[in-house]
Amino acid sequence: MNFGLSDEQEQLRKTVREFTEGEIKPHVAEWDESQHFPTDVFRKLGGLGALGAVFPEELGGSGYSYSDYSIVMEELARVDPSIALSVAAHVSLCTNHIYIAGSEEQKRKYIPKLASGEWIGSWSLTEPEAGSDAGQARASAVRDGECWVLNGTKTFTTNAHVADVGVVMAVTDRSASSHGISAFIIERDTAGYRFGKKENKLGMRCSPTGEVILTNCRVPSTQMCGRPGEGFVDALRILDGGRISIAALSVGVAQGAYEAALKYSKQRKQFSRFISEFQAIQNKLADMATEIDAARLLTQRAAWLKDSGANVNKESSMAKLFASETAVRVTNEAVQIHGGYGFIKDYPVEKFFRDAKLCTIGEGTSEIQRLVIARQLLKSS
Repeated sequence: MNFGLSDEQEQLRKTVREFTEGEIKPHVAEWDESQHFPTDVFRKLGGLGALGAVFPEELGGSGYSYSDYSIVMEELARVDPSIALSVAAHVSLCTNHIYIAGSEEQKRKYIPKLASGEWIGSWSLTEPEAGSDAGQARASAVRDGECWVLNGTKTFTTNAHVADVGVVMAVTDRSASSHGISAFIIERDTAGYRFGKKENKLGMRCSPTGEVILTNCRVPSTQMCGRPGEGFVDALRILDGGRISIAALSVGVAQGAYEAALKYSKQRKQFSRFISEFQAIQNKLADMATEIDAARLLTQRAAWLKDSGANVNKESSMAKLFASETAVRVTNEAVQIHGGYGFIKDYPVEKFFRDAKLCTIGEGTSEIQRLVIARQLLKSS
């Protein structure tokens, strides 16, 4: 059992860190304040290998393992969780859905463009009335000759307004419940496919989130991704990998906040002493570091199992649950260590604090993760 990184993984971490420190860190506060999505910087991540992370080289991907991909996500989130979130939606959801369920023709057409950063991807499952209960989606797709005609509204779609292509779930057989939902690949300029409200969020503000509106959106039958009625089933498989990426993102959020708090504690003086000398602060730092390590180990275990071909339904949910809640606890303590300055935008912990909360909500709330874990525990007992 090896708990260390290989030389190649250490180099990967170094490469991504140099990119984030140089290309992203100087602009984090500005992008957050203006809710600006840096399309040019995002596309550069394609050249870095991040956008083609877990896909084979013959499709333009990087051929990374999920363990490698977790390193990339952690390093991105350590500097700007918003960018990491958009990468997760692009890689783990949109591109991965096409890779897992798409035809060979669809894979060859879309994955190279998505992996290179030429195209940006989105993934639309959630609806205004179908959140955690996503199987109750109402958006419909009706067959009309050699086409499907889609109508309905999707919400909370990451990258919606900047995506060149999206994977969209719609009901094709209402009598079959969750087995009557199919997935469709829809390109940005398709008639009847448009974007609605862009959400004004608490955190993750430079990662655009918004509505996708389908109005008599006609797509050829060849744009169905996967078998008819299997879109939601495929989505659940895809979320297993997606939750590993959000777990890694959560570790990165916590790591970034912890590093900022540690640095501040060594610089800030009160009562003629650096606050790092006070046991109360030391206890906080010790707890933060311990929880981050535990979250990282859970994430790497899930990634390792995913790479080995195992079913990671339970392990990915455990990693996502613990890491996301760790991110919330650690960022809260980081703000506390900063005192009043932690409440001011001049210091990075304020943003980490706001960004962390989404980790406990997106790609399945903490409550849903507990249901998934309990189901697996009861099944195996």
